[in-house]
Amino acid sequence: MTTLPQPVPMAEIAGPVGLEQFEALRAALRPVVLRGQVADWPAVAAARAGDGPIAAYLRREPATRPVGAIAAAPSEKGRFFYTPDLTRLNFVRGSGRLETFLDDLLGAAAMPDPPAMAVQSEDIASLLPAFARDNRLPLLPDVAARIWIGNRIRVGVHYDAKENVACCVAGRRRFTLYPPEQITGLYPGPFELTPAGIPVSMVDPLAPDLERFPRFAEAACHASVATLEAGDAIYIPYGWWHGVESLDPVSILVNYWWAPGQPEGIASPYDGLLYALLAFRHLPDDQRAVWRGILEYYVFSDDPAAHLPDHVKGILGPASPERFAQMRGAIRKALG
Repeated sequence: MTTLPQPVPMAEIAGPVGLEQFEALRAALRPVVLRGQVADWPAVAAARAGDGPIAAYLRREPATRPVGAIAAAPSEKGRFFYTPDLTRLNFVRGSGRLETFLDDLLGAAAMPDPPAMAVQSEDIASLLPAFARDNRLPLLPDVAARIWIGNRIRVGVHYDAKENVACCVAGRRRFTLYPPEQITGLYPGPFELTPAGIPVSMVDPLAPDLERFPRFAEAACHASVATLEAGDAIYIPYGWWHGVESLDPVSILVNYWWAPGQPEGIASPYDGLLYALLAFRHLPDDQRAVWRGILEYYVFSDDPAAHLPDHVKGILGPASPERFAQMRGAIRKALG
């Protein structure tokens, strides 16, 4: 049996950090744990008092709308994933009142073998306005906060086309991260059926099948890990793969996603990836080699039109909503 290396401990800083230090951390393009970044949040104080107090804190204002929830049988051991034949997801979806979910969550905490259950990625400002007002992250004042509530669950290794600050409010959460270039060793799953909209790794990091996924051995050499306590936060750079384990019967996370620097009107890079698969993936090898060079020139070089006068650069000119609209029109025409 091959023994994989343990993930290395993630870099840590004793928080809270200010905006200038945070910008320097972002510029390093590496994940980092911000210990105590939100330790002064009232919600964290409630969580430190126990599971009942944090549930009561969330109930202090009626939720303004229903929430979505997912649940998996105890046999899944907390892992939200696929059924063995990969044709379905191994959990069910529903909706209802947040207060009812919290009652069920506290009830499950007393079970010896509870189902996995979670409310995921709910916009806090529209759901719990007082929570949003009283628990703020000054580093990102204009970024919407989202809340994740559940028990001992595991979220498969995945990436986000955004930067992310995740703040641990209640319970402990273990984050395991992999750099974007390790995608080949993470074996992404299907596009058409995903747990949350983007392909997830098919590898279970806790029990990797190296016969089926041999390249994971290399990805494991680049993994880093951190366990967050209530009041801690983690910064995850754009595109980094991460798996998340909630380690306690009541676990609450607040996160902030944002993608800075993207010009107004730009298309979704994920949509562009789908169109690239349609256009290039199934060409003969020699033709794909040609297009790889063309894409490198037009898409990934600094300025493919530097040699042209400004008045004839057309779609290769500087970014603008008008230019993006022109491109969209050309693509709609091409697609018929």
